[in-house]
Amino acid sequence: MVYKSAKVTLNRLQKHTTFALRHVIWLLSNQRWGFTRLTYLIFLTIMKTIRLFVVTVLLMAAGHANAQLSVNVNIGNPPAWGPAGYTEVRYYYLPDISMYYDVSTSEYIYARNGAWVRTTVVPVRYRNYDFYNGYKVVLNDYRGGTPYVYYKTHHNKYPRGYHPGPQATYGPRPVVVNHVHNTVVVKERGHGHGGGHGHGRGHGHGKH
Repeated sequence: MVYKSAKVTLNRLQKHTTFALRHVIWLLSNQRWGFTRLTYLIFLTIMKTIRLFVVTVLLMAAGHANAQLSVNVNIGNPPAWGPAGYTEVRYYYLPDISMYYDVSTSEYIYARNGAWVRTTVVPVRYRNYDFYNGYKVVLNDYRGGTPYVYYKTHHNKYPRGYHPGPQATYGPRPVVVNHVHNTVVVKERGHGHGGGHGHGRGHGHGKH
């Protein structure tokens, strides 16, 4: 909405600038006007042009700020097991389980029965997967709705077991105390467990 207002104002500025130049030329060529009145009319014309220019700049700056805010809000909060240092990334690809994670919606994206499914809880088949130790490939050049259209590329480039080096996470590994045996057991189940469904379209490439 802000961009639309800026565009309208910019068009007005362009038209007004053209009109102002023609008006100034006409005033200068008109011998009927006295010097003082002529100077005043030219001054008014210039000031109106400057006001329109300032309004256009402010509207465009506001639009840019809103766009940046929108991007930051839409990205969402990364999970505790997400790779640290990537605050504006939407997707991770997990090579060990051929899964994607959408940070903006907190959804796991995995293949089931020949289709890609979205779910906000960890799928049953991956309940025992260690999301903290598993490597996450950061897809920092794609923010569409379906990163899996590049699955073949990601699968070939980042095969199962891909782990080029240590990877710090945003948060610490959760600790669960087993009171029955009086021992401390470390477990990771993502954001929950269960199943889900969903689909979409898009494309992207992977980077790490």
